[in-house]
Amino acid sequence: MTLRRLLPAAILLGLIGAAFALGLDSYLTLDALRDNRKVLLDTVNGHPVVAGLAYIAAYATVVALSLPGALVMTLAGGFLFGVATGSILTAIGATAGATVLFVVARSAFGNVLRRKAGPFLARMAEGFERDAFSYLLFLRLVPAFPFWAVNLAPALLGMRLTPFVAATGLGIVPGTIVFSAFGAGLGEIFDANGEVSLKDIFSPTMLAGLIGLGLLALLPIGVRRWKARSN
Repeated sequence: MTLRRLLPAAILLGLIGAAFALGLDSYLTLDALRDNRKVLLDTVNGHPVVAGLAYIAAYATVVALSLPGALVMTLAGGFLFGVATGSILTAIGATAGATVLFVVARSAFGNVLRRKAGPFLARMAEGFERDAFSYLLFLRLVPAFPFWAVNLAPALLGMRLTPFVAATGLGIVPGTIVFSAFGAGLGEIFDANGEVSLKDIFSPTMLAGLIGLGLLALLPIGVRRWKARSN
């Protein structure tokens, strides 16, 4: 493994350590959004383009550094920019940050891990590579898996960049719209001095809908295997 391959990973790990050491994750809360909403809304209203670009950059940074605040960022996008614009900006930022983490992990560790992998991981990588798009689309649609883990696993299992970006960009859209819509209604809750918990967002109906979409993403795999057995 060359130094050139390790350097991006070392820089990324250093930035992650610095972010947690500085407590940046403590700002990614609903309380912080409520306390700073006037300044944020004034910035968005006064400089919408700059604010939108800054939001994309901030979201990409949160995802690339695997900070535990992507959901709050999505809610903030809906709150600050509205459902439609917030969803678009969130999808761009999340996909960009996920791509950075994917590329760094794949270039630094992917080849080494696959060379040293045992039979089980080798078979797993082969299966994932064959149906990578459908598998990743399922993982993106169902909000039961840590976003950072879903970014790293495809990189270590040999997924190509183009299907990774496509499945990521497509798979996060439904959840992004739902969470942005919830975030757009936070203003009324804040004005009433109400309390909101992240647990309130995950209603059974919403989860059932996303799981259903995830199962549809696996349908092509099931059809292919059924045809293979029939033949």
